[in-house]
Amino acid sequence: MATTLSPSTTPQTEEPPVLSERIRNAADISVIVIYFAAVLAVGLWAMVRSNRGTVGGFFLAGRDMAWWPMGASLFASNIGSNHFVGLAGTAAASGIAIAAVEWNALLMVLVLGWVFVPIYIKAGVLTMPEYLRKRFGGKRLQIYLSVLSLFIMVAIHISSNIFSGAIFIQLALGLNLYLAVFILLAITAFYTVAGGLASVIYTDSLQTFIMLVGSLILMGFAFAEVGGYESFTEKYMNAIPSIVEGDNLTISPKCYTPQPDSFHIFRDPITGDIPWPGLMFGMTILAIWYWCADQVIVQRCLCGKNMSHMKAACIMCGYLKLLPMFLMVMPGMISRILYTDKVACVVPSECEKQCGTAAGCTNYAYPTLVLELMPNGLRGLMLSVMLASLMSSLTSIFNSASTLFTMDLYTKIRKKASERELMIAGRVFGIMMIVISILWVPLVQVAQNGQLFHYISSFSSYIGPPLGAVYTLAIFFKRVNEQANKRLFLVLLTILTSIEVDGVTA
Repeated sequence: MATTLSPSTTPQTEEPPVLSERIRNAADISVIVIYFAAVLAVGLWAMVRSNRGTVGGFFLAGRDMAWWPMGASLFASNIGSNHFVGLAGTAAASGIAIAAVEWNALLMVLVLGWVFVPIYIKAGVLTMPEYLRKRFGGKRLQIYLSVLSLFIMVAIHISSNIFSGAIFIQLALGLNLYLAVFILLAITAFYTVAGGLASVIYTDSLQTFIMLVGSLILMGFAFAEVGGYESFTEKYMNAIPSIVEGDNLTISPKCYTPQPDSFHIFRDPITGDIPWPGLMFGMTILAIWYWCADQVIVQRCLCGKNMSHMKAACIMCGYLKLLPMFLMVMPGMISRILYTDKVACVVPSECEKQCGTAAGCTNYAYPTLVLELMPNGLRGLMLSVMLASLMSSLTSIFNSASTLFTMDLYTKIRKKASERELMIAGRVFGIMMIVISILWVPLVQVAQNGQLFHYISSFSSYIGPPLGAVYTLAIFFKRVNEQANKRLFLVLLTILTSIEVDGVTA
C-alpha cells in the first residue's frame, strides 16, 4: 500500500540551504498564481453546483459523484508531499524496491471496491466507526475508534504531509514555515469548510491532473539528462560520492555504494533491506486498514452514484498507482546520479554543508532535481505539483475529520440535533482542525533529523494491523461480537503502548 507515510526519514532544519532565488522570476511566479487561481475557481464552481444544505450533500457530495473524479480523488488523497520527498529519497538511497509498496495498493484498492464498499453501502453508513455500531449494536467501539481516528489524522496524516512538504516550500520559496503553512491552510479551508466533499473531490481531480503532467515532464527532463534508461541503470550503480572520509570517522563502503540489488523489487528475505515476505504479507496486512477501513479513503467511495461508478473509480485509482515508480522513484535515483555529492553524501560535515543536516541528504533528491534541472516556468509548475499533493491530502483529511466528529461524536452529545446544527458543527470542527494543524507546526520544527517522522512511520505500522483486524473480523466472521472485538483491540493497543520506537515509547 502507499500509506501517507514513507519508510525514509525527512530531515528538517531551521535554516535550509538558500536555493529559493531560482524560483523568484516572472515565469515561475505566474505559473504558481495561475495554479492557485484555477484551484479556487474549481472549488467555487463545485460549491455553487453542489447541494451543501444537507448532511448527505455536505459529507457525501449527495451520493451523486461520477467515477472519474472519485478515482482521481482517491489517488490525490493518498499521494501527498511525503511521497514526492520520501519515495524519491528512499529510492535514491536503496533503489526501486520501495515502488512495490505503491503497487501493493493496486490490489488493495480493488479489494476495497469489490469486498468492503458493498458492505458499507448496504449498511448505509457515513463513517467507518458507524459501521461497527450497526454491526455490533453497541456504541463503545464507535466512540473509541472515532477518537483514535481523529488522533491519527492529526498526529500522523497532517504531520507527515506538513513535515515533508515544508522541505520543498522552504527550499523553493524561502518562506517562513509558519507563513507558508498558514497560507496553504487558509486557501484549502475556504472551499473545504464551505463546499464540503464535492468541492474537495473536484479540486482533487484538478490537482491530480497537475501532479501527473508536472511529474511526467520532470521525468522526461531527468531521463534526457541522464542519457536514457540503459545509461540510467549503469550510472546509478556508479553514483558514489567523492568525499567518503572525514570527521575522524571510518565509513563502511556499504554506506555510500549503491546496493547490488538496487534494481530488484523482491529482495532477500533475510539480508534485504525491504525483504519480500514483509513486502508481500506484512504490507498487505497494514494496507487492509489504510485502503479498506480508513475514513479518508473509504469516504470517497461512499459518495458514488452506484456500485458501477464506485468500482470504476477503484480501477482508475489502481492504474494510477502504477505511476509512482516512474514519477517519483526513478527520478529520485536519477537525482543521485546527477547530484551525487549532495544526495548521496555520507560524511556528517559534508552533509551539513550540502543540505543543512548531518543525518544525510537523500530526502532532498526530488526538490534538488526540480530546482536544478527544470527551466523557468516549469520550475513553478513543479512547485504547483508539490502544493497540489500537499493541499489535496490536507483537504481530504479535514473533510473526513469533520465527518467523523459530527456523525460519531457530536450526535452522541446532541442526540436531537437538527440537520442545520450538524452542518454548523461539521464546519466549525473543520476550522478547529486547521487551527490544530497550524499549532502542530512547532512540534514538526523541533523534530531534529526526522525523529518525529520516524515515530510517525513506526506508529502507523503498529496501529494499522489492529485497526484492520477489527474491521476484518466484523465483516468476515458473523459470530464475532463487540465485546470480543473490543478486547482484541484493547489488547493490541496495550501491546502498542509498551513498544519503544527509536527509543521513544509509542
